[in-house]
Amino acid sequence: MKYFKYLLVTAFVVAIFSCNKKLDVLPQNNVTAIETGDDVTALLFGGYSLMQNASAFGEEYIFASDLLASDNQLDFIGTFTDYKDLSNKQQTQTNVIPTNMWENSYLLIENMNIVLDKISLVDTSEQKEIAAEAKFIRGVAYYELINYFAQPYSAGNTSANAGVPLILQPTYNYDSTKNKPARATIADVYKQVISDLTDAAGNLPETADNARATTYAAQAFLARVYMNMGDYANAATAANTVITSGIFTLTSTFNQAFNNPSNSTEDIFGIQQTPQSNAGTEDNGIVTFYRYAYDADGNNKGGRGDAQVDPNYLTYFDANDFRGSFTLDGSSIAGNAGTYTQKWLTFYRVVPVVRLAEMYLTRGEANFRKGGSPVGGVTPLQDINKVRERAGATGITDLSAGDFVDERFRELGFEGDRLWTLKRLKLNVGDFPYNDPKLVLPIPQREIDVNSNLTQNPGY
Repeated sequence: MKYFKYLLVTAFVVAIFSCNKKLDVLPQNNVTAIETGDDVTALLFGGYSLMQNASAFGEEYIFASDLLASDNQLDFIGTFTDYKDLSNKQQTQTNVIPTNMWENSYLLIENMNIVLDKISLVDTSEQKEIAAEAKFIRGVAYYELINYFAQPYSAGNTSANAGVPLILQPTYNYDSTKNKPARATIADVYKQVISDLTDAAGNLPETADNARATTYAAQAFLARVYMNMGDYANAATAANTVITSGIFTLTSTFNQAFNNPSNSTEDIFGIQQTPQSNAGTEDNGIVTFYRYAYDADGNNKGGRGDAQVDPNYLTYFDANDFRGSFTLDGSSIAGNAGTYTQKWLTFYRVVPVVRLAEMYLTRGEANFRKGGSPVGGVTPLQDINKVRERAGATGITDLSAGDFVDERFRELGFEGDRLWTLKRLKLNVGDFPYNDPKLVLPIPQREIDVNSNLTQNPGY
């Protein structure tokens, strides 16, 4: 018996029912009615819950990329084979991590497609904003999918290289003879991501509750997308829009940016977690893996401690740089002693997804690489030193492109940035070239088993 007849649809039905019990769900994957604007809004809010999931920003969107880019960053010492295989670049098409990410991402996309399809049920005064939030979530989900399951944009041939299936309409009734989408090209997926995020940026408010997207969250993701594309003018412009909004400020000290019960002053978008709603605390959740199991005195601290700081990472910092000492000694659940980052120290705290510090580094690097007059009227040297100054690091006087690569590693280590930075710049990831097949995740085998139109990535 197959575990799923079709992941993209079956999982969607389960989530719909759990998000709003008012919805009528019949057999054969039929959703018969979303009857009110409240139903639509409930489905949208369920999308934020799915973004919090361990298969999204609650863990795997961030952790999986750092496992793939583990060299000089982290040592995975745990016993979970799927995680260890990613760290060793030995994953197979049945690895549970890409399967989970694929399923959760397409569940997000399906639910947001329904929100957009049923937007007329929402009060007219709220339609634009609700639709914009749905497009933000869908755009982010597609951005994560194209990053993980396709060759990087920098590899070229984007109009021919396979991306991921583009599904932009809801699937209310699954038809095994029709609902088998092929992979769109990388160029087409990027085009859709930019369209969704641009529409979101144009219709979202400047401020919102901690958990919800804003125009600046959309701009921050656009900055990431444009950097991946090597479109430095647009990347600098998007990052500058966030920086000059006046809404966000760097926390006065580096440590204040992490382990907060609500968004810090520099969180542009963050995933909210509470004891009642979180990504997991035992075998799932990013804090579970990065938090040590026992402190240096042998006291139980509740994490697994499977992800330790690679000693080589600490060599990237000068003696005055606080970030190089933002660690604690402890041991894993198996008793292996090591060093742990303090970025993921406390359960039930905000998971920062995009911080203002990243926008300074993005604007600075984009301005440096494009040349000419800097967007925002601030030099690349000023931007990089803004981030270094907050950390207490010695200022840079003679700037090179490599300084931004290293500075992103110092500032954004263990936050899922390293892999994408190396890929977009065509730099080796350890001993692997940037476009090595093992730096791309496999299309889940059970998806291919039920969809003859899906092609597998090379190397699997």
